[in-house]
Amino acid sequence: MQGQQPGPGRGPERPGWPGGSPPRPTGDRHRQAGVRLAVGCALSFCALTLLVDWDAGTLTVPRALLWLTLSAGVLAVLLPERVTAGPGWLAVAGPFRRRQVRTDALVAVRQYAGASAHLVLRDDRGNRLELDPRVLTGNPLLWHELDTGVRRSLEHGTLREGADVLERLGHEIDDTIARAVLEASGLP
Repeated sequence: MQGQQPGPGRGPERPGWPGGSPPRPTGDRHRQAGVRLAVGCALSFCALTLLVDWDAGTLTVPRALLWLTLSAGVLAVLLPERVTAGPGWLAVAGPFRRRQVRTDALVAVRQYAGASAHLVLRDDRGNRLELDPRVLTGNPLLWHELDTGVRRSLEHGTLREGADVLERLGHEIDDTIARAVLEASGLP
């Protein structure tokens, strides 16, 4: 129809983005379960400490504030970081800070094994972030965004260290996805 105004939330089509708007960032699809677990643990800790203190007859206002503060600390420690990715970037946001790297301008990738395995990414602007590789394993869309950016880094020649780490991680993720598809289809 001629003369019709764009609907709510729609603007004129922007060049470079089909449909007029950039794609929505991809996020960790398992984060909500981690948030629920963290909140449940913090609330349980708070309730149990207040109940034990009240039962012992030693609950006072300062002690109640202490237990509430410690429960907030438990929540801050257990709260999973928010991992999001979009075209050319990956971000990790915790309760107190947010880190972001340009995946299409990575210069180094390192993976550290051990009790708390983590992946460290650094871009050409000096930005650095750490994340648990299991987040990428459990979220193929996040992995796809990172992998696409890494391929661009390799094309531009900026990635000097760690391409083998990402290739190995890619194979692990592909194996995990293939196993999940086979199990879902009932094949051995």
